[in-house]
Amino acid sequence: MTTLLRHRLFWPIAVLVVLLASNLIFSNNFFTITLQDGHLYGSLIDILRRSAPLVLVALGMTLVISTGGIDLSVGSVMAISGALACLLIGDLSNPDAVGPVLLVVGLAIALCLVFGLWNGFLVAVLGIQPIIATLILMVAGRGVAQLITDGQILNVHSAPYRVIGAGYFLSLPVSFLIAAAAVALTVALTRRTALGLLLESVGGSPTASRLAGIRARRITIMVYVFAAAFAGVAGLIYSSDVSSADSNAAGNLIELNAILAVVLGGTALTGGRFSIAGSVLGAVIITTLDITAVSVGVPVETTLLFKAVVVIILCLAQSATFRAKVFGRFSAKRTVPA
Repeated sequence: MTTLLRHRLFWPIAVLVVLLASNLIFSNNFFTITLQDGHLYGSLIDILRRSAPLVLVALGMTLVISTGGIDLSVGSVMAISGALACLLIGDLSNPDAVGPVLLVVGLAIALCLVFGLWNGFLVAVLGIQPIIATLILMVAGRGVAQLITDGQILNVHSAPYRVIGAGYFLSLPVSFLIAAAAVALTVALTRRTALGLLLESVGGSPTASRLAGIRARRITIMVYVFAAAFAGVAGLIYSSDVSSADSNAAGNLIELNAILAVVLGGTALTGGRFSIAGSVLGAVIITTLDITAVSVGVPVETTLLFKAVVVIILCLAQSATFRAKVFGRFSAKRTVPA
């Protein structure tokens, strides 16, 4: 039992189970999943669908944090990706043609890769602190997105593009399948190859990794490119779901939620060892928190406070020092003779 309690995923799973159970109290049909027109519907399906963008951003953030870095620009990259895609689709003569839409999607992701290279260049080559380097794009990226949209909300009507964020395949949301594929790809690259060990080496000790012959600069640049690519896909999902590009709302504060998801999953901000499963679980917990707040009737003005309280409880439960002090005092009281 003690070994189970010490597992990094135990407490996040426990909190997720409690959140889901609390929804059942206030909504009898919370766990009900129905099949309609070949599509699965239900609260659990909504959690999977709505958590997809955050899962993607959290994956990229996990890789960046594993190297001891941070990326504050992912929200702005999301906005840029969606803005460019909607602008180009709006200029298509036939926005319902699959080929041109796929080309637009590819161009949007390619632009995001350029921004990832920019972040990696600032951090790995110029030696700028990651929080400052990515803060530059965090601020400027919103301006770039607003320039693309001319400060307006761009509405698009394209059936193929709509599929990315609101479509279904094999009865499941396409956005969830995209996120699942990204998770599988990340796990394969980091756990089935030496990449995961190299990332942990760079994050644990950059100097020692360079002395060992590891090309730390290339790895650092690569993780920022990955983070930007995943953020770009998340931006496409977001804009596709609402069929518009809103440069102010797209990806707003998602970088903070992504960092929180990574931390909840047991990855230390200091770099080194990381957990892909933990980050995915953290993203699902945050999304479930949002849905739970609505389900239990938490007032809108106190929703953020409700989320903060739950996060604090989870962080304290994950702290071995806190558990030792609390349970140590409890055990001491029980052993004191009457």
